[in-house]
Amino acid sequence: MSSYADRLSALREQLKRDRLDGFVVPLTDEHMSEYVGAYAQRLGWLTGFQGSAGSAVVLSSEAAIFTDGRYTLQVRQQVSADHWQYVPVPQVSIASWLGEHAPEGGRIGYDPWLHTRAWVEDARKALAEKGAELVAVDTNPVDAVWPDRPAPSDATLSVQDDAAAGRTSAAKRAEIAEWLQARKADAVVLSALDSIAWAFNIRGNDVSHTPVALAYAIAHADGTADLFVAPEKLTDAVRQHLGNAIRLHDRTAFAPALKALAGKRVAADPERAVAAIFDSLDAGGAKILGLRDPVVLAKALKNPAEIAGHKAAQARDGAALVRFLKWFEETAPQGGLTEMSAADKLQAFRAETGLLKDLSFDTISATGPNGAIPHYKVTEQSSLPIEPGQLYLVDSGGQYADGTTDVTRVIPVGKPSAEMKDRFTRVLKGHIGIATAVFPDGTTGAQLDSFARAPLWEVGLDFGHGTGHGVGAYLSVHEGPQRIAQPFYPGGQSLEPLRAGMFLSNEPGYYKAGEFGIRIENLVLIVEAAIPGAEQAMLGFETLTFAPIERDLIEPALLTPKELQWLNAYHARVLEVVGPQLAEEERQWLEAKIAPIA
Repeated sequence: MSSYADRLSALREQLKRDRLDGFVVPLTDEHMSEYVGAYAQRLGWLTGFQGSAGSAVVLSSEAAIFTDGRYTLQVRQQVSADHWQYVPVPQVSIASWLGEHAPEGGRIGYDPWLHTRAWVEDARKALAEKGAELVAVDTNPVDAVWPDRPAPSDATLSVQDDAAAGRTSAAKRAEIAEWLQARKADAVVLSALDSIAWAFNIRGNDVSHTPVALAYAIAHADGTADLFVAPEKLTDAVRQHLGNAIRLHDRTAFAPALKALAGKRVAADPERAVAAIFDSLDAGGAKILGLRDPVVLAKALKNPAEIAGHKAAQARDGAALVRFLKWFEETAPQGGLTEMSAADKLQAFRAETGLLKDLSFDTISATGPNGAIPHYKVTEQSSLPIEPGQLYLVDSGGQYADGTTDVTRVIPVGKPSAEMKDRFTRVLKGHIGIATAVFPDGTTGAQLDSFARAPLWEVGLDFGHGTGHGVGAYLSVHEGPQRIAQPFYPGGQSLEPLRAGMFLSNEPGYYKAGEFGIRIENLVLIVEAAIPGAEQAMLGFETLTFAPIERDLIEPALLTPKELQWLNAYHARVLEVVGPQLAEEERQWLEAKIAPIA
């Protein structure tokens, strides 16, 4: 297994043994997670792809890897064109590709613990038109040929204090019980890891950069619940916190428990629960209600304690970022910096707070051409030297017990070109367009998305990712259901009504392939907007992230008076929030960096 070609060959041999003509390999786990533990990194092991979203199909004589626009460049750098076809999604679905490429009468395997039921139905229908069959496997064939596959994490759980959570687990379960009773349902299956962490006020260390634990839960209409988690992960403190109303079981008992719900009305989320969960409920004779996980929206609407904690985390994180920006500006021109060493230094500044639990994702530390890869992941092999004439883009965040942060800044090394300044300023205009938006309660993210793109559209430019994603409260840095994006952008719909209390990112960008990338990202909170004479409830955004926006990249002539007013007011607020945490030399640097622009 010394090469990816060997791994692909080994998988094909295993498929022959399993009497399969093909197999589908998604990048997810049995909880439909975006970020997964090392044990579930099957796509990366098989292909070399290091992105956070994608899938592959392996047939006997051809193979294809499916990625969206965020990874157009990255997939070509990391996955060999000698063995893999590059297929864009959502332009081409896996189901439609299978319908065209699967052999007549072929047997295409899939792991029912890694796909939704809707995906299974679409793939089965497409294959049936070709006279082919979709076959559920009991053992994933990738696992069978992965000789050193890591074991799932055995890290212990921890308690998220009620003061930080803002509500007790009992209160949250009571709300779920009311939701069930209103729908005349007996139970709901919770399989999304962040839903379980939020509902039970627990956290874990089973997934890199996301404080969740591998577990399942069944919540009941009487307010009790069954939690399925490996026993060795439970400390006495966690057991005491969970209490008697939560029955504890080994994680391996989950599927049998589903089959034991015979005759019960059981809710399960079609988007977040895998096909195997629905299959087990069907096998047991339960009446399935295909409803969205009730935790999803409740978790997205942050309570006052979560908002206060997030603001504290942002202030702390902002000071660490300012120290990094000062260090970078002074160090980069001397030479010797690399993408990897810069990322390590930023992490060190965050760690100096003494409160950093983890990064919230792998830092995107990208200079020059790597900056044009929106979700670039720096490695020892890919790390480039940071040189004069380049733009350096750093997208990073921290996990703190009181909040999850995510911020992107761009720094010129030396004098930027006129093109760089024009593009940066247009991205800034789009960022300000979102930051200052006022909109009716119930507006969707899809309706706002063009506010961020209009300044780029004016000159025939655009960017190939969403403008904003939801963010958790010491949970996932990418949290739904809210988004700011085009209606059906890669990664999901953006038609969820926006509501006060939701966190979102505001991150328009621009990417010139092979040369540079630009993105300006702050996190925002949806708040009620007080508009004199308004005839309906209106909402707006409160910016939560505080760090300077690079003035050397701004072309003031492109900004309107209102945009300049916003920028200067924002920078004054940066000094107010971050300044008191800085040493005198750091504060002087910041004051010069954010001096008002006339």
